[in-house]
Amino acid sequence: MSAAEPTRLPATFNRLAWSNLAAQSAEQIALAAAPIVAVLLLGVGEGQTGLLQTALTLPFILFAIPAGLLADRVSRRWVMAGSEALRAAALAGILLLLWLGLMTLPLLALLGFIAVCGTVAYSVAAPALVPSLVNSEQLPAANARIELARTVAFASGPALGGVLVGWVGAAPAFGVAAALSVIAVVLLSGIYEPARAPAPRRHPLQEIREGAAFVLHHPLLRPVFITQFIFNTASFLLLAVFVPYAVRHLGLSATGVGVTLGMYGVGMVAGALSATRVMKRLAFGTVIGLGPVTGFIAATVMALTTIVPAAWVAALSFFLLGAGPILWVISTTTLRQSVTPPSLLGRVSAINIMSYGARPLGSALGAIVGGLYSAEACLYLAAVIFAAQALVILLSPAVSLARQPEMVGEAAHC
Repeated sequence: MSAAEPTRLPATFNRLAWSNLAAQSAEQIALAAAPIVAVLLLGVGEGQTGLLQTALTLPFILFAIPAGLLADRVSRRWVMAGSEALRAAALAGILLLLWLGLMTLPLLALLGFIAVCGTVAYSVAAPALVPSLVNSEQLPAANARIELARTVAFASGPALGGVLVGWVGAAPAFGVAAALSVIAVVLLSGIYEPARAPAPRRHPLQEIREGAAFVLHHPLLRPVFITQFIFNTASFLLLAVFVPYAVRHLGLSATGVGVTLGMYGVGMVAGALSATRVMKRLAFGTVIGLGPVTGFIAATVMALTTIVPAAWVAALSFFLLGAGPILWVISTTTLRQSVTPPSLLGRVSAINIMSYGARPLGSALGAIVGGLYSAEACLYLAAVIFAAQALVILLSPAVSLARQPEMVGEAAHC
């Protein structure tokens, strides 16, 4: 059940995996470059970077559900290709403004917002598309392959974004990100997606209620959603203040910030590569619980930088924050795809993405607490919130699962 297993996957799925790598890399380079540009080029502080992070995460609240409805009605491949093209256009707009010397914080936030709208639609449609490209036995390996591609992006994207901004300026970082988005679109255009039966046309609100009810009434998916919502709040509270905190309190340069953030991706790679051994030795539910617990440990380590202001301590925190939760992503994605009827996958995926709506909440908390108090106060608060999400999942039936549930069909929805 990990990316390290020698599972042969279909060629059309492999194109999806490569497209995912390009798209995720584009996202991570842009997300790393934006706050660095805001701090070093535009001279903003903790409160304003928190507002920028809010703009970069708000689309997860506004557009996840519409994207899920669309993914259940039309070709999921074309939803992904169109959303990635939108992101490429927005990143090209940032590139142009930087070259012309016309960039401002509001313009950076606006174009970043548009780019993240593309991220939302891509992220909703991809998990719904995967089960149509592989069989049920290949599903865990396919999810692990997708996540391994994402870990490579998380490992290289922030570091590359920081290095590009630090060495050759801000514009090349966004130029590289835009080019990667274009590559993702080209790869998606060559994917064969099996035809689906036309979905019955009903009122959108009825379809939204159907997807939400399935998640919120399901004994396994409900605690997973709540845990993920709290996790995203805590992680983006931390991220909202980390760049100015690292520059002004840890003494890091733009390259140092990028490399430190890149340890998150390094941790994800390490977690993905060790997933085979972990999943063979531990029960399926235990693997689900590992991510939230490791997240709490990571937040505690980050809070220690207020006492030991060393870059390696912050890097260790990001490494842990990546290593444990990657097992959570692989296992809970497989769980969601296993217990959800195919016709609901887009909407259930959208409900899951809605948990990312906690990201602007976390960023807003960073803006408020960082602006009124300090970045240190944000780090302490993040540790408390991480403790809460670990408690939620440890008290749920999901951690008691001995093995992956059997795949369900449409009969389970009727």
